[in-house]
Amino acid sequence: MSDVPLPGTVVVDERQGRVGQVMGTAGPYLQLRPLGGGKEWDACPEAVRVATPAERLSAGVAAANAASRRAEGCC
Repeated sequence: MSDVPLPGTVVVDERQGRVGQVMGTAGPYLQLRPLGGGKEWDACPEAVRVATPAERLSAGVAAANAASRRAEGCC
């Protein structure tokens, strides 16, 4: 990817095979966070691409399912 994606952009980290939202930059790296929240990770800007609508939907559904499972385990 030649242009650095803006914060809020949903991208695929092709090296890790993960979908995340761009939170910002740290030095030469992009900081990405899973769509459902969680620990950020660093990604090389050259190794990310904008996620397709299907990839965004799939990651969003996975995050919602994970949140539902966490809520069911409560109390």
